[in-house]
Amino acid sequence: MASCSDILRSEFPELDGEVFAYVTGILHSSGADFESVDELVEAVGELLQEVSRDGKDERAIREVCQRLFNCLQGPHHSPPHPLTDASTDLLPGLLLKRGQTSMVNAKKLEKAEAKLKAKQDKRMERDSVKSSGPPVLEEATASQAASKKETRMESSGKNKSYDVRIENFDVSFGERVLLAGADLNLAFGRRYGLVGRNGLGKTTLLKMIASRSLRIPSHISILHVEQEVAGDETPALQSVLECDTIRESLLREEKELTAKVSSSSAIYAKLEEIEADKAPARASVILAGLGFNAKMQQQTTKEFSGGWRMRLALARALFARPDLLLLDEPTNMLDVRAILWLENYLQTWQSTILVVSHDRNFLNTVATDIIHLHSQRLDTYRGDFENFMKTKEERLKNQQREYEAQQQYREHIQVFIDRFRYNANRASQVQSKLKLLEKLPELKPVDKESEVMMKFPDGFEKFSPPILQLDEVDFCYDPSHYIFRSLSVSADLESRICVVGENGAGRHHVDQLDLNISAVELLARKFPGKTEEEYRHQLGSYGVSGELAVRPVASLSGGQKSRVAFAQMTMSCPNFYILDEPTNHLDMETIEALAKALNKFRGGIILVSHDECFIRLVCHELWVCENATVTRIEGGFDQYRDILKEQFRKEGFL
Repeated sequence: MASCSDILRSEFPELDGEVFAYVTGILHSSGADFESVDELVEAVGELLQEVSRDGKDERAIREVCQRLFNCLQGPHHSPPHPLTDASTDLLPGLLLKRGQTSMVNAKKLEKAEAKLKAKQDKRMERDSVKSSGPPVLEEATASQAASKKETRMESSGKNKSYDVRIENFDVSFGERVLLAGADLNLAFGRRYGLVGRNGLGKTTLLKMIASRSLRIPSHISILHVEQEVAGDETPALQSVLECDTIRESLLREEKELTAKVSSSSAIYAKLEEIEADKAPARASVILAGLGFNAKMQQQTTKEFSGGWRMRLALARALFARPDLLLLDEPTNMLDVRAILWLENYLQTWQSTILVVSHDRNFLNTVATDIIHLHSQRLDTYRGDFENFMKTKEERLKNQQREYEAQQQYREHIQVFIDRFRYNANRASQVQSKLKLLEKLPELKPVDKESEVMMKFPDGFEKFSPPILQLDEVDFCYDPSHYIFRSLSVSADLESRICVVGENGAGRHHVDQLDLNISAVELLARKFPGKTEEEYRHQLGSYGVSGELAVRPVASLSGGQKSRVAFAQMTMSCPNFYILDEPTNHLDMETIEALAKALNKFRGGIILVSHDECFIRLVCHELWVCENATVTRIEGGFDQYRDILKEQFRKEGFL
């Protein structure tokens, strides 16, 4: 392959030494930085056209630059040097011509150099912004062993099953292996709860399925509720209706064929088949169940907060009725009333659901099966979450008993071998026992998940009650709409209060974190003056240890980010905590550990939560926010749940 010097010599035989040195110098110092032939043309094209003796036009100059660019991109390319890369027979001529007058005006060279320098400075500035901006995060990847039978079935169009079978697949996140040789079987019409510790890859698995990075038959429609609906001028109800693409397409065709009655009969039949006329009512019911009143349903999507737009995304998915619905922590965005409605709605779902959730009550109500992600594999259990816990515990006990029995058997054989190893009369028996020992399967200890520990240290000072008190307080964002009127509440260091009621999703404690730095750096900036070991110890108390503590917070899972937030908020040992949805993103073991830690904490707690099990574990009082005031419910969560069910019956939801 011709070198850059060869190309320049052949195309510009009369090129003088100064220009040759300048062009080859650019190729030597900046060749690797040219991202396209356009940049190379901009750097040297005008100069080469100026010195061309045979009058090359712009097209010809571009062709030469293309050859130079290809040369620079070549696998064995080494950048040309003004002297050393030129052949020896060129050197005398080059040195001779340097004493002659250049064919190019000095100002032309200066202009070309200034242009190149400006481009280099711009690139350096862009690279600097990149390096100082958000870190480049690792990406998830998936691989799957090919099945010739499935491939033939898919290509022949004979695979009409809506069951999902993904066998022998791997999923990685950067260098971390999340799943290895795993199998996932989803029978059509069943509702699967996907559970497992934070950071093991549940959300990543949903994304791999949704993107079809894992093989899913093409006739199976998939919807993944992950991102909020974009805010625009579309009314909420219309936004939900538009996600039924078949209905929308048919309605468009109907308009186009209105004048041709005979041609449109098939369309009318199809519209009748999918009950298109009932769609607005069905969409309205879904929106109402998720908390959108009649007025809100007519508001444009841009008028809603991020939390309400997440509810809108869920409404669209429920309305579209895909063959496989993927939900990632759907209860995080909902209040208790909306969760209760969703639980009832999903129990009538006709197709398949795979939901990641850490809400025990939700899984007990909705799930027909539980898939447990652990040890880089997936284990499936029939039944709801409580049944899964009992069955898993029984499995672990059986595995432990089997392990101990095998251990005792091995020890028994080893005792015989050690006792008669040097007894000539027992030599054949010893050899037989040795062979038996070699054939026994390898012993693996029972894979037990480590216990999660959390601690909320007590405050340094003690105060007399009340710690928090509001008397006759009015609050509003808009004078025409009061959030609270004449509000009077109080709390002290003994308080364990849960605030419930209809709400959007406010700012969660995770949202306050700087995602571009590590957890250790986060604590160091917030609480300067301590050693790295002290910061690591604090993070380790909440399960953020080892390399997790020094990775960018952005690369952590939702549950791991929550743990970082807890490590940060407890560092100053406050006397009173006000927690907004503290269980969001946490796995069930961590939720239990959080409940235990709060119960041991000798200080006051007010929290907003929708997690029924967590509320029952922690809270002694229930405050219901409605009608611009706060009502204390004496009967606790059971009474509140009964009130909501009665409201649903009156509204026709139950």
